[in-house]
Amino acid sequence: MATQKTFEQSMKLLEQIVEQLESSELPLEKALKKFEEGIKLSKYCSEKLDEIEKKVTILLQDQDGNYIETPFMSEND
Repeated sequence: MATQKTFEQSMKLLEQIVEQLESSELPLEKALKKFEEGIKLSKYCSEKLDEIEKKVTILLQDQDGNYIETPFMSEND
């Protein structure tokens, strides 16, 4: 990943790499390079998702009609 890609670009590229690896048409050395690239993209996407999750807040309205912010809680929390 020489140039910085967006999350969406990275996911699309990762999907293409998975398809190429699943096709079994790549020589072993090329497949290994694609696998390494896929690992880097996967790590980047995972870090981006973690970063975004930390920023996400849910606005809730209390009984008085006021909005309060609460941290986003994932299903794993």
